[in-house]
Amino acid sequence: MGRILAIDYGTKRTGIAVSDPQRIIAGGLDTLPTAQLMPWLAKYVATEGVDMIVVGLPVRTDGRPSDTHAAASALAARLTAAFPAVCVVMFDERFTSVLAHQAMLEGGMKRMQRRDKAAVDRISATILLQGFMESRLYREMKDDK
Repeated sequence: MGRILAIDYGTKRTGIAVSDPQRIIAGGLDTLPTAQLMPWLAKYVATEGVDMIVVGLPVRTDGRPSDTHAAASALAARLTAAFPAVCVVMFDERFTSVLAHQAMLEGGMKRMQRRDKAAVDRISATILLQGFMESRLYREMKDDK
């Protein structure tokens, strides 16, 4: 069983989280400029045993697609084409940024640290991945194997 990688896609920056090899715990990995995402992923997937990528599905609170919905869907399609041996899944990312800010507050981060958008993106990706691993969808996918 390989690792699961989660992507909190943004037009400027993308947060990335990864599971441990046993797929129990999600951890923040990196935040990078979105323009560098595909080359970074090619190297990481080739060396780290990733067999699933979860792309955050950006939707509004009422369920309608957000402004970045089309770009995230296009990214998922590019990932599927670039990594045919890797399962690519989109998963609802509603409230991950809000939860990331809350986690930063509860963790005692200072105001200037909480303004670090790269940290917010990385924490959001971690929340996305942990939510996916706890979801019914993931349990059903594991049961089908």
